[in-house]
Amino acid sequence: MSTTTLSEILPPHWTGSLASYLGSLPPATREEILRKLTPQELRALEFNWQFWGRQNQQEPRADYSYWVLNAGRGFGKTRTGAETVRGWAEKKAHGGVYALVGPTSADVRDTMIEGESGILQISPPWFRPEWFPSKRRLIWPNGAFALTYSAEKPERLRGPNIGAAWCDELCAWKYMKETWNQLRLTMRKGLGRPRTVITTTPRPVDLYLKILADKRTIKTTGSTFDNSANLAPGFIEEVIQDFLGTRLGRQELNAEILTDVQGALWTYNMIDDLRIKEINLDQIIRVVVAIDPAVSANMMADETGIVVVGRLANGHGVVLDDLSVRGVMPMEWMQRAVNAYHKWKADAIIAEANNGGALIEELCKVCDRTVKYRAVHATRGKITRAEPVAGLYEKRQIHHAGIFKPLEDQMTTYSPITAAKSPDRMDALVWGLTDLFLQAKIAPRIVSLDDSRISISPY
Repeated sequence: MSTTTLSEILPPHWTGSLASYLGSLPPATREEILRKLTPQELRALEFNWQFWGRQNQQEPRADYSYWVLNAGRGFGKTRTGAETVRGWAEKKAHGGVYALVGPTSADVRDTMIEGESGILQISPPWFRPEWFPSKRRLIWPNGAFALTYSAEKPERLRGPNIGAAWCDELCAWKYMKETWNQLRLTMRKGLGRPRTVITTTPRPVDLYLKILADKRTIKTTGSTFDNSANLAPGFIEEVIQDFLGTRLGRQELNAEILTDVQGALWTYNMIDDLRIKEINLDQIIRVVVAIDPAVSANMMADETGIVVVGRLANGHGVVLDDLSVRGVMPMEWMQRAVNAYHKWKADAIIAEANNGGALIEELCKVCDRTVKYRAVHATRGKITRAEPVAGLYEKRQIHHAGIFKPLEDQMTTYSPITAAKSPDRMDALVWGLTDLFLQAKIAPRIVSLDDSRISISPY
């Protein structure tokens, strides 16, 4: 009896794994079924995804171009993506050449390839690929191979001939449209329809919604709780306590695609419409690194918001980076800010100093005495401070140089009526743009947007 034959014993509406179903049977029944497997088949079960994966983690049998796992955190998206690619490679399907695309090179390496649920970890000893980081290439024993790409460098996708792809966290890609378009142009290998599996926590961005609406797409929706048997009990308890029923929980745990929040100052469309692919650094006349510090360093504490913003010669502004962090000591987050100060040739580091202002200044001096530091003080509530900054977005004056998912999630979901936690990234953004624009006397000028690139008008 093969694993395929084993799967035929599943009840029609069973949603779990074949392994979990066998585990639910009386011992005598289970043993009778397993006795029908050969010793080789029993040994192979350890690495058989059809046996261990839930039904909503199995690749669809129907023909598709895009299989979207629209799922919450902890669902098992990474494992599903890795097992799907492994399944392709074993059969040398789709031409035997695959693309692995993630938000950054580090994400591809640390999550998709070397991670706990990555390709190397889930592969059996007899079919484990060799990983060549310098060549950005995985090679399986039968000659199938995968090339790795970062959504930070879409131009690298020019040239290769790919048969199938795994795209991880698509909604967090910095250059989403450019990377996606370049990837599609490479999908030329193989005799059948090229296939792409997309594993992501959802966001209501235009490209993602377009993929979901495509008639060639098969969508699998799942929540964090689908995989609760494989998650730490403490994690489940904490997310239920902190996030269940909240808007962020609906998005991150239940994978709901949420539209704009009533009372929020920003919308996704407001940000997306003004997003830019690249920026001429020579046009940036001022840069600040803004910090909204956390008061403690444990993983359940608030984040320390660290956001880099700049002012262009034409009076418009640009969000350059989000380096916010949680659960680290003050010296570590200050060093991150100092590194950003030098990287972007900033004019100053500014920090909200209502809590520990003198300490923050001392930390900055310890890290680097050459850094210009300035403390800012909150005299008004968050919404009152944020409203003028949101007004700059409404006037089409602020652009995001890439996608900053956690920051943008805070901006578009924070409402003073329903918020339970402080939006630290948003606060840092507000401090930075307030310093650059609302304290300045230079009147903004108009620029035009063309194909997501900013066209600088003469100042």
